[in-house]
Amino acid sequence: GVSSFNQFIHELSVDSDSSSVDYASAEDEPDEIYRSTPSSPLSDGSGTCRTSTHINHDPHWTNWVAYIFSWILLPARFLLRIPFLLFRLLSSQESKASLDTGSPRPRTFHPFRKVHSSKDHVVQRTIDRRRGVIEDLHLAIEIFIEAIFDMFHKAAYFVFSPFAAFRIFGKWFSSPSAGDKDIDDKVSNASVPTATLGANDPSPRERNLTLHHTLNTDARTCRDVITELGYPYEAIHVITSDGYVILLERLPRRDARKAVFLQHGILDSSMGWVSNGVVGSPAFAAFDQGYDVFLGNFRGLVSREHVDKNISLRQYWRFSINEHGTEDIPAMIEKIHEVKTAELKLSHPNEETNDEQPYKLCAISHSMGGAAMLMYIIIRRIEEKPHRLSRLVLLSPAGFHDETSFLFTVAHYICLLLAPILALFVPALYIPTRFFRMLFNKLVRDFHNYPAVGGLVQTILSYGFGGDSSNWVGVLGLPHYNMNDMPGLSFRVIHHLAQIKRTKKFRMYDFGSKAVNMEVYGSPEPIDLGEYYSLIDIPIDLVAGKKDQIITSSMVKKHYRLMKDSGVDVSYNEFEYGHLDFTFAHHEELLAFVMSRLLLVEPDLKRQSSPKKALKLKKTGQARSGVSSN
Repeated sequence: GVSSFNQFIHELSVDSDSSSVDYASAEDEPDEIYRSTPSSPLSDGSGTCRTSTHINHDPHWTNWVAYIFSWILLPARFLLRIPFLLFRLLSSQESKASLDTGSPRPRTFHPFRKVHSSKDHVVQRTIDRRRGVIEDLHLAIEIFIEAIFDMFHKAAYFVFSPFAAFRIFGKWFSSPSAGDKDIDDKVSNASVPTATLGANDPSPRERNLTLHHTLNTDARTCRDVITELGYPYEAIHVITSDGYVILLERLPRRDARKAVFLQHGILDSSMGWVSNGVVGSPAFAAFDQGYDVFLGNFRGLVSREHVDKNISLRQYWRFSINEHGTEDIPAMIEKIHEVKTAELKLSHPNEETNDEQPYKLCAISHSMGGAAMLMYIIIRRIEEKPHRLSRLVLLSPAGFHDETSFLFTVAHYICLLLAPILALFVPALYIPTRFFRMLFNKLVRDFHNYPAVGGLVQTILSYGFGGDSSNWVGVLGLPHYNMNDMPGLSFRVIHHLAQIKRTKKFRMYDFGSKAVNMEVYGSPEPIDLGEYYSLIDIPIDLVAGKKDQIITSSMVKKHYRLMKDSGVDVSYNEFEYGHLDFTFAHHEELLAFVMSRLLLVEPDLKRQSSPKKALKLKKTGQARSGVSSN
C-alpha cells in the first residue's frame, strides 16, 4: 500500500519542530481538534501526521488570502527552511535504511555491519537496504516537494494566527542560539519520536538511532564477512623485502597439519574467496574439510600501505607481475611457514624434529594469481630455495594472452605505443577520491535495485569483454570496492600483460633497456618462464572455463601442453564457466573438484618419540659416527 519513500517522508514529518500543525480537509469541521492520527494509504503523497494545534478560519473567504500571502512569504520561508532540511536529511539517512514498515513496535538501530540477518551474510545478495544514486535523487525530490507544501501550510498559519507567529519570531530574535541548542540536543540524544504509518496505535514511540554510515554505503571487509558467519579469523601483516605492507588473512586451525593458501587475481582481494557465503565459498569449504586456510592479498590498494609513510604515488605503484611473484607471494608463504612451524611445535612438543616442514601446504590461485604463483615456483627453483608447496590448483591462470577480445587488444596496443607517456601521467588505474568511490558504490546499488539498468550494464560489459558470461554487475557490488579503500591496477601490470600478448610468451617484465634487464635477470632479455616449466616439481591442476573470454581455454591449454612436454605432473579440466565464475559464483561441482584435488595430498603421520626411543636413536647415531671415523 505505501511506498518506502512515502514511508520515509512520513517519518521526516514527525521529526518537524513544535510549530508543525495538522490541517483539515475542506469537508471537515474547522473547529474540530485533530490528534496525531496516521493518514490513509491513498493519501501517502502528503504524509501528514503532525502534532496538533487549534486552527480556526473560514474556508469560504480565506483561501485567496492564503494564496497571496504564501507567495509573498515564499522566499523567506524557503531560506529559513534550508538549514533544517539539510539537518533532517543527514540525520534521517540511517533510519530510512533500516525502516520496518510491518511492525508498530520500536526497533533499536545499530551500525550497518551489525544488522545483517542470516540471509544477508552472502555478499552477492539480491535484497539490500542500501540506496543508490537514483533512489537518492528520488528521495531528494520527495523531500523538496514536501518542503514546498510545508511552506504554504505554515505561511497560511502565520497569517491567520498572528499572535502565534509573533511569539515564534520573538523567541528566534530573543535567543538566537536556541535553535542550534535544540539541534545539538537531538543529535546527542539520537532519539527520534515516530509513529508507524497505518498502525493501530498511532502514538509516537521512541526509536533509538545511531548516526553512523550516513552515506549509506557498504564498507564491510573480509574480516566482517568471516566473523559474521561464525568462523574464526586472524589478520597477519606481512612486510615484503621492498617495504610493502600486505595483509595475510587466516581462518585458523592451529593444530592442523594441512594448510591451503588462496591467492586472488587482478583487481580483486581476499573477499572473492568468501563472497558466496558458507555454502559456495572455497575458503569456508576448505576450513570445513579441516584445513588451516590462509587468504593472500597482493600489494596495490588505494590506501598505499608501506613502511615509508611518505612514499610518493608514482613510487608506490611502480610494480609489475614480477613483484607479485617474487616479493608478495614469497613473503606470505614464508610467514605461513614460520607461523605453522611454531604452532605445531607448541601443540606437539614430543614430536621428532628434522629439516622437513611438519605440514603440507597446497595453493589455489585465480587469474593473475596463477601466473604469479607459477613465477614464484620457477624463480625459487632457479635460486635453489624451497617453495614449500605440495600441490597447486590454477583456476583460469594468466600467462598467455594470444587470444583476447577486441577491447583488450586495442588497450594492449595503446599501452605499448604510449607506455613512456602513460607511465608519467597514469601510474595506476583506480578511483582516486572517497567521494567518487562513494558515488561508484551507489551507482552499483542502482544496477542491483533496478533490473533494467543492471541488465543493460551487464550486457554492455559482457559484449565489451568478448561475450564473457560472468556476473559483472554482481562483482562490482562487492564490498572491497568501497569509499574507504579498493584494489587498484598498476600501469606496469597492464604493460606487462601487453608485453606478454605481443611476444606470445610467458615472460617476466621487460624494462625496455638491455642494461637494466642484464642487471636484473643476468641477460639482455627477460626470463621466459615457459622454458623453465621442467623445474616444476609438484602436481599442477589446470582448470579452464569454456565461456571464459578473458583467458580462453585455448590459452590454458597452452600452459598444459608446455608442462606436459616438460614432464610436469599436470591435469587439465574444463567447466562451463566465465572468467569470474571461478570465485564469485556458487558452483558445487567446482568446489567438489577443487577439494578432491586438495585431498590427494595427505599430511605426514604424527611422529611421536618417547624418551627411551630418543636415547636409543642418539646411541645409534653415535655408534655410526664411530664406525665411519674408523
